[in-house]
Amino acid sequence: MIIQKYDDSRKEEVRDVVLEVLMEHGFEYDRLKDSDLKDINGYYFSKGGTFFVGVDDGRVVGTAGVRKLDGDLCEIRRIYLKKGYRGKGNGEKLFLAALDFAEKNCTGAVLKTDSTLKKAINMYLKHGFSFVKEKEGYLYYEKLL
Repeated sequence: MIIQKYDDSRKEEVRDVVLEVLMEHGFEYDRLKDSDLKDINGYYFSKGGTFFVGVDDGRVVGTAGVRKLDGDLCEIRRIYLKKGYRGKGNGEKLFLAALDFAEKNCTGAVLKTDSTLKKAINMYLKHGFSFVKEKEGYLYYEKLL
């Protein structure tokens, strides 16, 4: 898998990967929570963030986004990877691309994840994120950069 910067030619592939992973974990598409998928450039790039895609054999197999928030804070989002690509370091590779961007462009990063995603949680902790709170089944983490 190679990591590339997102471009609009990948919009449908990104949406398909995200929805496939959501459904696999028992989540449904939410018009409000998932509105960033309709305008990735506007949601991420126009505010100074970025969005990466993991590509294998010409197809998107994973995603990672960094959204700039107020001040120099950012949110790492959309760390998604198709099932057949997990357990091989690909998810961490995507996460580290997002974290590297955040470290170069922000003074702090936040993220949230579902409490059932133990491997993701362990990866965030391994890379210096600290637990902040739990709310409605989601765990919130932060890291000063």
